Amino acid sequence: KISTPVERVDAEILTLLDDMLETMYDAPGIGLAAIQVAVPKRIVVVDTGKTEETRAPLFLINPEVVWASEELSVYNEGCLSVPDYYDDVKRPARVRVRHLDRAGAVQEFDADGLLATVVQHELEHLEGGLFIDHLSRLKRERAYSANATSTPIRPPWKDIPPSQMRKITSGFCRKVGRL
Repeated sequence: KISTPVERVDAEILTLLDDMLETMYDAPGIGLAAIQVAVPKRIVVVDTGKTEETRAPLFLINPEVVWASEELSVYNEGCLSVPDYYDDVKRPARVRVRHLDRAGAVQEFDADGLLATVVQHELEHLEGGLFIDHLSRLKRERAYSANATSTPIRPPWKDIPPSQMRKITSGFCRKVGRL
């Protein structure tokens, strides 16, 4: 499912950002898209810090890649939506990202290395994609079979009407220990 843009940064969005960050740290992960917690909004949180001391969370509202290098890099990626499966994925080595910050102001930043990979990975979720979409059919099938008894790869909420989604997701991030 393709996520919809945030029209206004308000208290509800700020609470969602904070809840998502807490959920991401608890998982543990280094990136989380709102759609992964059943909220189909264009919101992403990212933190590539390896320790509490090096944490530097990024809150990206309506993010978009406005430039990507031709040079590619390969990272061994995993995903909270595809538990216990990792594989190499090629992506642009550097990107420029435009987004709204927590105050609703337009910001841009350049990313390379792991940060560039994580941002592209999370933005892919906003378009309904997963990192395994970059893999060969055989590897995708292996990922699906590895997760057959685990968390569903494609979210089970994809067919829930929007009118019911708000009831289901209210307080979701605070109640979930792990995704």
